[in-house]
Amino acid sequence: MKEIPILLTLLALFAACNSSSTKEMTIPSPIYSFLVGTYTDSTNQGINLLKFNPENNSLTVETIFEGINNPSFLLANRAENLVISLEEDTSVNGGNLMVFGLASGKLNPIDTIPSYGDHPCYIGFSPKEQLVVAANYSGGSLSIYKLNPSNELSHLQTIQHDGKSINESRQEKAHVHSTVFSPDGNFLLVADLGTDKIYSYAFNQSDHEPVSLYSTFECQPGDGPRHVLFSADGKTVFAVQELTAILEIFDFEAGKLVPRQRLSLVVDDFKGAVGAAEVRISPDGQQVYVSNRGEANSISVFRRMEASQDFECIQVIASGGIMPRNFNLTADGKYLVCAHQGSNDIVIFERASDSGILTPTNWKVAVNKPVYIFPLRN
Repeated sequence: MKEIPILLTLLALFAACNSSSTKEMTIPSPIYSFLVGTYTDSTNQGINLLKFNPENNSLTVETIFEGINNPSFLLANRAENLVISLEEDTSVNGGNLMVFGLASGKLNPIDTIPSYGDHPCYIGFSPKEQLVVAANYSGGSLSIYKLNPSNELSHLQTIQHDGKSINESRQEKAHVHSTVFSPDGNFLLVADLGTDKIYSYAFNQSDHEPVSLYSTFECQPGDGPRHVLFSADGKTVFAVQELTAILEIFDFEAGKLVPRQRLSLVVDDFKGAVGAAEVRISPDGQQVYVSNRGEANSISVFRRMEASQDFECIQVIASGGIMPRNFNLTADGKYLVCAHQGSNDIVIFERASDSGILTPTNWKVAVNKPVYIFPLRN
């Protein structure tokens, strides 16, 4: 008879241990954080921090650095203790690049240096995060900087582009719009909307002037190349042609672009103004997302076909606002966060992990002219 209480005690202990183990294994839902770049209309606006907690139905935004003028593009280093922003402005020496320390969601100014070209609009980090390259849109140039151990920037080189193309209102001169390093760090791709060219620069960090022209790809007249993005392995390049609303896909071979596909961002019967903006790749590399402004105000979704490895359009969905200039995906690929410059808001889409299809949600928050979204891991 004494064996029954002992057995019950053992069973109780096992249940308690199992319950404790289950609790320890419970993984809390992530809280997603993003830096938000904006265009500013007053001194109390600037760089924002967006936090999204789907489990608590929470989407909030706060200004973490004000008084900066038009911080329309920004990025953090991999350690997430450093942020580099720009001031999209014009002066004798162009706009500015600004370096901040980042800790506990706060920004601490470290350095400010001219961009040496009007209206800087894009910043690229070299893979080892030792160099920074800024694209000067109105200046039609790119400026290269060294990031010193003190986290200050030293100007190394400015390269001026010349030329124009057929769109008289948008392509009257060079307009450098993005500066993107290849994953191996050997090349720098520069999209120039004004000249209808994508320049491939060789990169040698040991040189005092580390960037030199290697090859040039001429896009179709009137395309207006805006942003380019490498696949993780560096073998494929995705380019947004802003003025024709085209996603162009290239093979990247020995520093040169080899055309592969041109895919429209709009449905066949669409009529109206367009303005392609941003391109992103899903975490697994199987889907590509592109935003389109103008009268389209949409996001186009493309998937990789298994047999050919080419891409096809599977969805064109309303972006949920006006002027979807920028968007980004959460690191786990569960959500897409879209910023609307025209309607002053940021909205959230759910993303199907298998198909990549987007579904609108009710999550939405007001932000003054949000134009860039940068995800943080912490």
